[in-house]
Amino acid sequence: MHAKEQVNLFETGMYRPPSEGGSNSLLLRFTRNCPWNKCAFCAMYKTEKFEIRPVEEIKADIDAMASIRDELSGLSGSRGSIDRNAAAKFLGKHPEFSYHQGFVMLFHWLIAGGKTAFLQDANSLIMKTPDLVKALEYLREKFPSIERVTTYARSRTLARKKTEELAAIRRAGLDRLHIGLESGDDELLKKVRKGVDSRGHIEGGRKAVDAGFQVSEYWMPGLAGKERWESHARETARVLSAINPHYIRSRPFRPLPGTPMHEAYQDGSFLLSDPQEQLKELKLTMEELDVTSRVCFDHAGNYWRGPEGGLMLSHDYEGYKFPEQKEEVIARIEAGFTTRHPLPEFLRM
Repeated sequence: MHAKEQVNLFETGMYRPPSEGGSNSLLLRFTRNCPWNKCAFCAMYKTEKFEIRPVEEIKADIDAMASIRDELSGLSGSRGSIDRNAAAKFLGKHPEFSYHQGFVMLFHWLIAGGKTAFLQDANSLIMKTPDLVKALEYLREKFPSIERVTTYARSRTLARKKTEELAAIRRAGLDRLHIGLESGDDELLKKVRKGVDSRGHIEGGRKAVDAGFQVSEYWMPGLAGKERWESHARETARVLSAINPHYIRSRPFRPLPGTPMHEAYQDGSFLLSDPQEQLKELKLTMEELDVTSRVCFDHAGNYWRGPEGGLMLSHDYEGYKFPEQKEEVIARIEAGFTTRHPLPEFLRM
């Protein structure tokens, strides 16, 4: 271009964990959508095809983001700190970014300090290890301010990776993994089409921990409904105890429109637990857990209220340290039994 330097657009996906939201993380798309995409409870990615992005394409996105950072810094004047005036000047020169959701994300991330990054979409570890290592090293080189890089991963993929491959990925700069456990009950895992059994969950989770990753495992209270709640609670606690991840995060099940489990809920073949039954299941899971993890309820789906009307369990991302706060969590759940828990709006179907 004659009047201005060309700055390329870059690609940004939609999904990330709550702890990687807001201005917390730079969102970089290493893969598109989900390679499994068969879970009966999940409504994400259903109309999209899975693709692994070429390393050169990923590097081009990183270059584009770095170029924007450098130009914003230059437009900020002698102070050097990026501000809204610099953003306004940048958009004046590059109006195409006014309609690009990734620019807003990048700008807010930069002014927040530029310390963490999240690799999208659903399973970055499925990339060939040398390619993932190259992309990670390039990201760290271009953005030296980054202190932590995080991504989603599947237990089955982790279990299939060689130990030395995981170690190489960790050394290249991937720090934290978010893994969807959902349940430790083999029959339930098969029913919801998770694509991995409890043994695979344990193997994948343990390999990730042993490789030096910080591991967050997610489980779904209520996923078994009224039918298998006790087995779901006990087996999930057994598998989580065997993995002993750094974080355990509660994501209570709700039947999402467009999913097989929503259809089962509507036709009556799946019976959703009521709030008191969910608390009974939750209490049993907590009692059976034998971990040194942080147990977190950092999502609106953990809607239960305590006797005073406030949240029964904190939504803080760091949650509760086990075993030190295990009895406190159980006591809070027991107190919740005395409280009426009307279903939140998103569960009224």
